[in-house]
Amino acid sequence: MILYATKRVLLTLPIMLGVTIVCFALVHLAPGDPLISVLPPDASQSIKEQMMALYGFDRPYHEQFLRWLWRVLQGDIGTSIRTGRPVSTEISKAVGNTLMLAALATCIGFLLGTLFGFVAGYFRDTWIDKTASALSVFGVSVPHYWLGMVLVIVFAATLGWLPPTGAGPGGSEDWKWDWVHFKYLILPAVTMSVIPMGIIARTVRALVAEILSQEFVVGLRAKGLSEVGIFGHVVKNAAPTALAVMGIQLGYLLGGSILIETVFAWPGTGLLLNDAIFQRDLPLLQGTILVLAMFFVVLNLAVDVMQTMLDPRIQRA
Repeated sequence: MILYATKRVLLTLPIMLGVTIVCFALVHLAPGDPLISVLPPDASQSIKEQMMALYGFDRPYHEQFLRWLWRVLQGDIGTSIRTGRPVSTEISKAVGNTLMLAALATCIGFLLGTLFGFVAGYFRDTWIDKTASALSVFGVSVPHYWLGMVLVIVFAATLGWLPPTGAGPGGSEDWKWDWVHFKYLILPAVTMSVIPMGIIARTVRALVAEILSQEFVVGLRAKGLSEVGIFGHVVKNAAPTALAVMGIQLGYLLGGSILIETVFAWPGTGLLLNDAIFQRDLPLLQGTILVLAMFFVVLNLAVDVMQTMLDPRIQRA
């Protein structure tokens, strides 16, 4: 097991290098002047050249990449052009908020998706299966931002049960794990959980239906094993794939929450990316994309290792 995990870590290193190359290249290929947000329109050419030299934008792209990569390896991912603060400081606050939101959304999506999937798989080709499958298709098809606005209109504007936007009465700096602050998490977390719920439900439904039709289940029933015992075998066989899907969905939620966080004004990496894009803050944009991409790579590595722990046949394969 340790040898397998070590091999997976070593195979992840070139993936991380490729992520840094893609991250740097995509940001620099985008059109526009990176200093437009900090320089006045009437700035002289000499001042522009000084600022370009200060941030290293006057160097060739390959040299910029090597210098940037060397600083990243030392823990320095740059300084924000807009605020003048270290990018790590800006990201550390936002990442914590996004992790909190994505973790809650993943839990909701995984629990409801697994429930719908098992129910649909056990009662396949019945009205229960059709209802659960319809909910799954709805979850996959509905646009995030549209659902978020509908939930705000219904539960915040009309009923007044939940706050519409923000991260608490005092903002994210004053976050506490109490009901007053937790209410701000509910609407964005529910909105984010709909798509992973649909994907997990459809995956689990297909897995359960396939497992229940296999010969070993027929044999277990012929031996008189109770449905509770059979359910345990089904869960054990479906867990590795369900865990992989959950890990991938968590990674997508970490990197794809920009619309949700913008709709709900949630101060996470999505809102940070949105500001960095519109203000052309290259260091902040690069750093945020890099951190999110690395989270995704590490998360997939962790899920891969956990899958092997649950099902040793994966390691042998």
